[in-house]
Amino acid sequence: MKNFFLKTIIIFIFLSTFAKSEIIKKFEISGNKRISDETVIIFSEIKLNEEITKLKLDKALKSLYKTNFFKDINLNFENQILYLKVEENPIIENLQIEGVKKQSLVEFIKDKIQLAEMKSFNEELLSSDLDLINNILKRNGFYFAKISSSKSLNEKLNTIDLKINIEMGDKAKIKKIIFLGEKIFKDKRLKEIIASDEHKFWKFVSKNVYINEELIKLDKRLLKTYFRNNGYYNVVIENSFVEFDKNSNFNLIFNITPGKKYYFNNFTLNLPSNYDPDLFKSIVKKFPKFKGKTYSLLKVNELLKDIDKIALTKQYEFINASISENINNDKINFQINITESEKYYIEKIDIQGNYNTLEEVIRNSLIVDEGDAYNEILFNRSINDLKSLGYFKNVETKIIEGSSNSLKVIDINVEERPTGEVSLSAGIGTAGGTIGGGIKEKNFLGKGINLNANLEITDDSVKGRFVYAKPNFRYSDNTLFTSFDSTTRDLLTVSGYKTSGIGFSLATRFEQYQDLFFRPELNFQIEDLETTSSASDILKKQEGSYTDLYFNYEITQDLRDRKFRTQDGYQTTFAQELPIISDNNEISNAFEISKFKKLSTKSEMIGKISFYGKAITSLDDDVRISKRLQIPSYRLRGFERGKVGPVENNDYIGGNYLSTINISTTLPNILEDFDNLDIGIFLDAANLWGVDYNSSIDEKSKIRSATGVALNLMTPIGPLSLSFANTLTKASSDKTETFRFNLGTQF
Repeated sequence: MKNFFLKTIIIFIFLSTFAKSEIIKKFEISGNKRISDETVIIFSEIKLNEEITKLKLDKALKSLYKTNFFKDINLNFENQILYLKVEENPIIENLQIEGVKKQSLVEFIKDKIQLAEMKSFNEELLSSDLDLINNILKRNGFYFAKISSSKSLNEKLNTIDLKINIEMGDKAKIKKIIFLGEKIFKDKRLKEIIASDEHKFWKFVSKNVYINEELIKLDKRLLKTYFRNNGYYNVVIENSFVEFDKNSNFNLIFNITPGKKYYFNNFTLNLPSNYDPDLFKSIVKKFPKFKGKTYSLLKVNELLKDIDKIALTKQYEFINASISENINNDKINFQINITESEKYYIEKIDIQGNYNTLEEVIRNSLIVDEGDAYNEILFNRSINDLKSLGYFKNVETKIIEGSSNSLKVIDINVEERPTGEVSLSAGIGTAGGTIGGGIKEKNFLGKGINLNANLEITDDSVKGRFVYAKPNFRYSDNTLFTSFDSTTRDLLTVSGYKTSGIGFSLATRFEQYQDLFFRPELNFQIEDLETTSSASDILKKQEGSYTDLYFNYEITQDLRDRKFRTQDGYQTTFAQELPIISDNNEISNAFEISKFKKLSTKSEMIGKISFYGKAITSLDDDVRISKRLQIPSYRLRGFERGKVGPVENNDYIGGNYLSTINISTTLPNILEDFDNLDIGIFLDAANLWGVDYNSSIDEKSKIRSATGVALNLMTPIGPLSLSFANTLTKASSDKTETFRFNLGTQF
């Protein structure tokens, strides 16, 4: 291209001497060895017997250089003959990228650069490609990579061997994440929100501990969303990262300007004249509930989703809902505008970038399909569902014109991410030690299959479990679960028995109605039960082998504002276990409800209250000792695990009924200088009662309760949880525990 401008000037001077245009009668091509005369003429875009103008010659020169076939081009027009003398660029016979161990990265680089084998070479493209490779490596954390090139020219054949040498260097680790600006939220909370993570030795599996520009862009979006969901409408997020030391470590710095806090004010709804306002009454009724509350982008989106539901139910396929905002001091007025859109239909859906994931897995997650009316609501929901699979780092979409004005083509480009995970954990507490490990794959064979195998060992039990989950089983939109488990529990010294068993289950889960989920399950178990010689006669009677087949189901209504770090809403669950074939027919019923509430608009003070109750009864005889209920330690702090409730011959035998109430709240900003520390207070109350074979040892009225402080601290070796509990009420036989801790980590 360096000769292009000179050639253009020469052509201009030459052609300026023409008083009139001339007709081309002949081409004379020279200098071409590999490229045929016909190809040169075609790319010049000049045809015989047409008028020659300076504009056409200028365009021809541009077109020929654009092909990258030619290093130099001489163009001359005399006596109705167009003379084209060219010097061809060499052809790349071999292209090698050395220094990159990961073959997938090599292939990715080759796919992105312009130079390739059997294509023409030029220095400008090489320079551009080296810059591109440098940017690719930086996006993958290799900020210290050194890139060079070497080439060998075969003048006789006019071919070139090109070698790109890359010294990867160490990945740029994130030593520390720093948040600058007004401290609205604790650094620990903000670190949990973003995807990037600080490099620690126990996080060697994670890729998020290295500087990655794409990940940082995601971090900025996550931070902005979080602040806007908490009232900071005009928050500004800027980031910069600087080299920390000579060991490839960086500080990742986010500059946050939250601005002032905003609140909802008035809402209005504008409908097309031909729409029935009564259909949208449920939306209008919600408006007063928002007034005066902290602005939240999440709440606004919930309103839009409610409008979407009405539109879909009433088959308004072609509508758009938009929001106009008007700010007055710290209050925001909203006007929701519903308009009819043009009618389009989906001609084709093109999917690209899925090298591992099967295309049918992606298509099955889409609500829209080829031939459907294009509905922006359903389209956006489809893309959100696709992103929620967890298979892709990025999903980009583009709507382009189809073969006619009424047809659209949807381009979906996905960028896959690693879906496998290996984890190890270890912990120790006053209740005993725990070690565990697991292997997880969320997209096995690219079919969307989820595999999960884990093992947990404590001081009195060994549990192993393998789970297989297949989403959209047989195109039903339902998830199929199968699991295998093996458990051994040695409670001979605590409760007078030992049990071992294996099991198999088959289940599915689906959304029956909006936010209402149903999970039916078949569960098959084989169990061996043995007791101590000093056990009671009733307990000894239960010794033996058992075979059970149960039908279990669970109904859940989830109305939380978000699944992680919930701030508002509630969740209820009812579960039941029914015997089909059993040596000891038992029925259990369980119910749980949890309510979350943000107690302060100025802080992260979140209150939670939950009630849990469960009952088990036998249709034949006494409830089997291994099936009897125990209060989980996380539902009743201040008491030793398994040492609460009815006692017989010094054995804690459990009960047929249990109930718990848990009240807790966080205490934000107690210790401003300790970002890695969370403090909360709690009140736990529980009861365990009911012994069907001996009512004399039943303690129906005895409620156990405790209050205390819970601390969660992120240490250099992992999370440390501590609780200090003061027992308020207890039974005489209960074993209390004032202090409990657990230290562990995942690798």
